[in-house]
Amino acid sequence: MSVQRFAMVENAEQAQNITKTFTANEYVVKAMVLAGGRGLGHFDNGFKSGVHLTKDASALSGLCENMLGHRLITKQTPKEGILVNSVMVAEAIDISRETYLCLLLDREYNGPVLVVSSHGGTSIEDVAEQTPHLVKKIPIDIKTGVTKEIADEVADFLLFKGKSKELASAEVSKMWKLFLAVDATQIEINPLAETPTGEVVSVDAKLNFDDNAQFRQKDIFSMEDVSEKDPREVDAASYNLNYIGMTGNIGCLVNGAGLAMATMDIVKLHGGDPANFLDCGGGVKEDQVYHAFRILTEDKNVKCILVNVFGGIVDTATIAKGIVNASRSIDLKVPLVVRLEGNNVEEAKKIMAESGLPVKSATSMGEAAQKAVEALS
Repeated sequence: MSVQRFAMVENAEQAQNITKTFTANEYVVKAMVLAGGRGLGHFDNGFKSGVHLTKDASALSGLCENMLGHRLITKQTPKEGILVNSVMVAEAIDISRETYLCLLLDREYNGPVLVVSSHGGTSIEDVAEQTPHLVKKIPIDIKTGVTKEIADEVADFLLFKGKSKELASAEVSKMWKLFLAVDATQIEINPLAETPTGEVVSVDAKLNFDDNAQFRQKDIFSMEDVSEKDPREVDAASYNLNYIGMTGNIGCLVNGAGLAMATMDIVKLHGGDPANFLDCGGGVKEDQVYHAFRILTEDKNVKCILVNVFGGIVDTATIAKGIVNASRSIDLKVPLVVRLEGNNVEEAKKIMAESGLPVKSATSMGEAAQKAVEALS
């Protein structure tokens, strides 16, 4: 697809030498963080904006150095901002018109959908809300894909004419090929820009990828920058556990996202405060239970652990063995409340009873939550 020429800068030396290998009539300098609103943001050193335009090549090193190693704060970042480890220096293009082009998987349509608008740019949300007739959705048959007719229809709706229409249509077709090739769940181009000379360029884009396709998209997933994530989330993900840290003191170990939400709700209902969302999934193994316990106990805010597992696919006896082994290996110091139900639960309860561990057992979610809250007092 058609994009601007660019180079990446990751340190002061590269910043000072950028013009030796990369030249343009005008430059755009962008702080590379996983957050929107960069242009309106500011840095912890007082420097304003994460996006700058300049025709002065001598100013590039200063712009880059004011961003690198500093935290950029925008409306989409944590209040302390996100550390900037790299900056993109790109060839600025003259934009005469901005359009919006997006291809995503949509449950409502049970497949891929093109979402397009002739009015792109930062106000696309306002366009969708205030002038919905300027936004068009085109469901795509996964078998036939984006045909030449569909691509031309999109180019027409985006108000491209003549040479620009041919180029825009080609970009739509290429985007479909990209969507399939990288197992994307979303490719959003905003803006898909038209220049005064009729060129069509993808100036900014957001791509999301299907986690389930990681095994065949190793090159893409190897580029993931985990420095901006909670280290506990990264640790958990390496063992196929889903972890989200919160501000409470009751660690919740469950299987299934729905059960996790219900567990956190019922903990709150009984006056408690969840410390996390930790979903070990339906096919959890003993070693995953161990690492789940390890991650929970490494959080100094966790004063009690609540295990709430419903065995469907998973054998609750496997969970019980994992709990017993983890508790002994980690030398668990905080109260442990366990509610197991479902597949092979009698064997699981026997394992827990014979373990000799000071486990508080519960037969219902309500009882488990109540015991977890009481264990804190």
